[in-house]
Amino acid sequence: MDIARLIATFGGCGLSPRAPGTVGSLVALVVGLPLLKRPRLLVAGIVAVTVVGWWATKRSGKGEDHSWIVIDEVAGMWIALLACLPKTEEQAREKWFWMYPLLAFAFFRLFDITKPGPVGVLDRRHDAIGVMGDDVIAGAMAALCVRGVRAVVGRASH
Repeated sequence: MDIARLIATFGGCGLSPRAPGTVGSLVALVVGLPLLKRPRLLVAGIVAVTVVGWWATKRSGKGEDHSWIVIDEVAGMWIALLACLPKTEEQAREKWFWMYPLLAFAFFRLFDITKPGPVGVLDRRHDAIGVMGDDVIAGAMAALCVRGVRAVVGRASH
């Protein structure tokens, strides 16, 4: 396995015999959770994974979205996690705060699988930009949904 394929599979997660995209997203969630305490590191990770993922996808996948390519799920999942950043230490200790990363995962997978609107447009490109881009957009859509839920829950608790 060369370095491009190792990156594209997120260390082999994409080689899962069942649901490699879900496995890659779940591992991205687990790896990303500690980054919620380091927002700048999360943003840097998103940029790095997106750029390096584009390169690895272009090189190892020849622009096609093979099921074993899951680095795009990592970028999308981490973007979705941006909406889970606690605004205060007190907020991070709230009993329901753990719900937001799980919602981010659920929304991200929903948009990544169903490919609504711009997600589907990018998915049909059949190049490395499309492979990475559809998940970046799905992650942004998931983040917007989590922000909406957080706003509703915040209003309801006051």
